[in-house]
Amino acid sequence: MIPEFIVLALFAGLAVAMVAGPLGCFVVWRRMAYFGDTLAHSALLGVSFGWLFDININIAVTCGCLILALLLVMAQQKRFLATDTLLGILSHATLALGLVIAATQSDYRLDITAYLFGDLLAVEWVDAITIGAISVLVLLVIVALWRPMLAITVDEDLAHVENVPVFWVRASLMLLMALVIAIAMKVVGVLLITALLIIPAATSRKLSKTPEQMAIFASLLGMTSVIGGLTASYFWDSPAGPSIVLCAAILFLLSLAAKEHC
Repeated sequence: MIPEFIVLALFAGLAVAMVAGPLGCFVVWRRMAYFGDTLAHSALLGVSFGWLFDININIAVTCGCLILALLLVMAQQKRFLATDTLLGILSHATLALGLVIAATQSDYRLDITAYLFGDLLAVEWVDAITIGAISVLVLLVIVALWRPMLAITVDEDLAHVENVPVFWVRASLMLLMALVIAIAMKVVGVLLITALLIIPAATSRKLSKTPEQMAIFASLLGMTSVIGGLTASYFWDSPAGPSIVLCAAILFLLSLAAKEHC
């Protein structure tokens, strides 16, 4: 009989991979990897504020990611600084501030390793239900906004001419990424979240002919990586989060090899 903690971990991992696939496609298409890193680093800052003010960690992380995503959207509108420069500043500043706050909690110190690399095998029923509910919500929004998000990805100026609300669609995409990054922290950790978004999408890009195919394949490849990573973790006692990312990387290399022989 499969242990309950494996079932919960599998459910949570599959739910995150299911929505990380389509969002990862937009990350690849729009070259937003640095944006994903910035949000991921802000997740650790949310953890630290949760400790500091005795707030539920999941709520603190989610609020932190959403607030930073909104700030980035507004900052991009102002264009007072190049986007990559702004992301570089915020990414490292939020990570450094989170680490400093965590290190100075003398009366309430916790090991941050689980937050950096994930702690999927420690998922509880509440975590699994929360991750599942948010994943379904994000997936429904992606389906509803798929064509507008695709339009602004192809050409924002043309989308504006076609009466697509570019600002709000872009803001929605960033907020969806923030939500997924917040829930993915439990699965693969702050340092590996962006990899779960990018690698399955990059792999599916070589196997797909349409954007819709790429999104579906990215989800399936991400879910396959979760299953493979958890299997490796269960039998060889390897860390679950890094094992999942390693499986995704192996699938990417196999896709390259398959492409070479076709």
